[in-house]
Amino acid sequence: MSVFNSMRINASGLTLERIKLDVISSNIANVNTTRTEEGGPYQRKEVVFQEMVEKAQNTVSGLGERITSGVKVTEIREDQEGLRSVYDPAHVDADENGYVLMPNVNLLDEMVKLIEAQRTYEANATALKASKSMLNKAIEITKG
Repeated sequence: MSVFNSMRINASGLTLERIKLDVISSNIANVNTTRTEEGGPYQRKEVVFQEMVEKAQNTVSGLGERITSGVKVTEIREDQEGLRSVYDPAHVDADENGYVLMPNVNLLDEMVKLIEAQRTYEANATALKASKSMLNKAIEITKG
């Protein structure tokens, strides 16, 4: 694996984690949103991603190899399950029985995912910094 491929993988990881942080922040901000533009309560969003794979020709064997070149976001989808029904007859969005349909966002789960995304972002940033340092050392060595 070249240092540039390593940097490309880390950069794609940084992008993925930034998007995850944005989506998690949106989920947390809308934990009590009972009315959206589409109508109904806010529905939790989640990031779906996949590995980016390239085919490379092996110069020794002549066979094609799969080389990972990072990750990419394929979609941001709404979680359709788990809307909560809460009894609050004084709420503006309560139905005729006094129940309000609440978002399916669990604040505790979102905070755990937020911390996980932050740590993964930091790990990718550290790895990218290490790759940059190796590249700088290689340039210094070639200058002699």
